[in-house]
Amino acid sequence: MEKLWNAKRIGFWIILKYKGLGSVGYIASRSGSNTRQNVDITPREAVRRIGDELTVLCKVPYNIDSCRMTVGTTSYRLIPDNIDGDVIYAGQGLKNGECGALIKNIKEEWNGNISCVLPPPTGSIELTGTMRLMVARAPGEPHLISPPQSSFREGDDFMAQCVVPNGRPAAKITWLLGNQDLLAGVHMPVLTSEPGSDLVTIMQNVSRKLTADDDNTLLVCRAEHEALEKPMEAKRQLVVHYPPTREDPSGSNLITIFGLKLGAEGRLNVTVRANPAPIAEWTVEGVHVQAPNSDHPSFNALAPHFLGNGYYNVTLILSTIEKEDVENTYLLRVSNDLGTELYSVKISTMAEPAGVELSTGAIVGIVIGVLVVLIAAVLVVLAYATDRWCFAGRSHRTDIPDGADSEAPLPPHDDIKGSENPTHDHGDYISNGDTKHPEKKPDTEV
Repeated sequence: MEKLWNAKRIGFWIILKYKGLGSVGYIASRSGSNTRQNVDITPREAVRRIGDELTVLCKVPYNIDSCRMTVGTTSYRLIPDNIDGDVIYAGQGLKNGECGALIKNIKEEWNGNISCVLPPPTGSIELTGTMRLMVARAPGEPHLISPPQSSFREGDDFMAQCVVPNGRPAAKITWLLGNQDLLAGVHMPVLTSEPGSDLVTIMQNVSRKLTADDDNTLLVCRAEHEALEKPMEAKRQLVVHYPPTREDPSGSNLITIFGLKLGAEGRLNVTVRANPAPIAEWTVEGVHVQAPNSDHPSFNALAPHFLGNGYYNVTLILSTIEKEDVENTYLLRVSNDLGTELYSVKISTMAEPAGVELSTGAIVGIVIGVLVVLIAAVLVVLAYATDRWCFAGRSHRTDIPDGADSEAPLPPHDDIKGSENPTHDHGDYISNGDTKHPEKKPDTEV
């Protein structure tokens, strides 16, 4: 600290350098003031390919009379009127405090710092501004590292790593599964470099739980870089084994084949998905037939036909549709090494109903719902008719005197007098023509 203080006192200029991209040289004046002046340099960092151009502009808030730029190991004195060479002046003029350079035909050896040197407002120590030029260098071929086995099972945990070596700057990795960008399960990239080298290797992992939809898809590691005309890719095709399944939204294993005609040939087609390929066995009227089989005179069981992407069409051909065939249930058993699935197939001569297909469970639910509504309606009517539950007290009971016609209609409630009497819940009435009068009861001693 004492030496630094002595240096300030005797008027030395002290240049403080900051490491990293876009560093700027700061100068303290000999006047003893703590005011710092810096060179505004734009851009502070840039990435360019070999043969590209770059404009670097250094500015100070006062007029200057000279401008120098150091590119690579060469220092260039830039004059606004001189337009010859690979490094020429750029800017609004020295009088505006601008010292800029148009760097043409960038070379590999120019990778590194570019500095502009400007005269100070006072004194003799020049000001310096520095930016970082990164000359892009294409990385090596990407490598996709994954488990060695040739196939996997549905539900397996899968992990792969993509390595793109020695790029300047580091390459950018993107993952694809099939034709879709893969975002889920992508880990953060890791960057490494050899000591003393500015070439960067990037590594990134991806992990996922495999499903049947992953079968026969390409896992792609794509490397993009400024120095590449087009991306480079490393690929691996995934093979996933899974038991037979039928992708029915209803989840039902009961299948109805519509549109068949009596007296004509009938095809019972069931589409299943499986890997490895499934083995199909039909049961028709107690007879077990493993496909392919064409020995039976009434039907022909075809071998499962591969449709692509793990789908197979399993077909039973009935030579002639008879009336009793409509009543039959055809059982289909589909299996491979990983599992077995059973289906019940019915046939119908009616056209397939339009609209949304309902599963058996949905139909049962609808029927139960309708029954609940009907039972509720019957209970409401019964309660209303018998003055029970919420209808209790709905109307007053009227006693019919002896000898009165039990079939005669009861008087309207509005014609009854004395119903407001708080002492009697009901009155006794004597019929006299069309008018009824209450019979007064004598007072009795208790």
